[in-house]
Amino acid sequence: MASRLKEGIRLYRSKRWELALAEFLATEGADNEENADIAYYLGLCFTKLGRYDDALLYLEQVVTSGTDPLRAHQCRMALAYVYMLTGRSRLAEFELKKLIEKGFESVQIYSSLGFAAWQQKRVDPSIEYYRKAHGIDAENANALNGLGFVLVDSDSDPRRGLVFCKMAVERKPQNPAYLDSLGWAHYKNGGIPEARTWLRRALDLAPRREEIVNHMRVVVGEIPS
Repeated sequence: MASRLKEGIRLYRSKRWELALAEFLATEGADNEENADIAYYLGLCFTKLGRYDDALLYLEQVVTSGTDPLRAHQCRMALAYVYMLTGRSRLAEFELKKLIEKGFESVQIYSSLGFAAWQQKRVDPSIEYYRKAHGIDAENANALNGLGFVLVDSDSDPRRGLVFCKMAVERKPQNPAYLDSLGWAHYKNGGIPEARTWLRRALDLAPRREEIVNHMRVVVGEIPS
């Protein structure tokens, strides 16, 4: 059992998710200590593979066991990620706030809270969370992009939002989400040619991403904003 667990961990660290998953599934039913490790890695593997319902089962098991605070923290973050991907932003927010209650604060947590609030169309809390993330690390591209996009898309402060979106792209020039935000920010500030340029770059990197496609359709006049 121990050898298969070690092999699964090795495969997981090599990003060979399917093979790692097979090893971990073959070790289920081991002793209690190994079971905790197996549940942890199964949750992560299922998340990586997009099998979110299976992932939730194991991630929640690790969180509720409470045997390893660091792993519980990692699994709460993974739970929040899965909940946001599957449109359950309120549950994501619950998990993230639990982390803050336990003394964990980070750019990632506050940025995730900002996104969860935005998914619920709660603009002011979203801006506040992203500002907290930016306050922790003013150079973090994700925080810059999130804050910039919300300021722009909500028309709260389009000019300031454009500045933040530019800063995000300066730090991560090949990130299609950041390029999309910058294109949209130019559009919301009246810069149609610039919007097309940046959205085209975003589409070159992620041609099937629905939000980018829709932004471009708005900019070229195919659909209303």
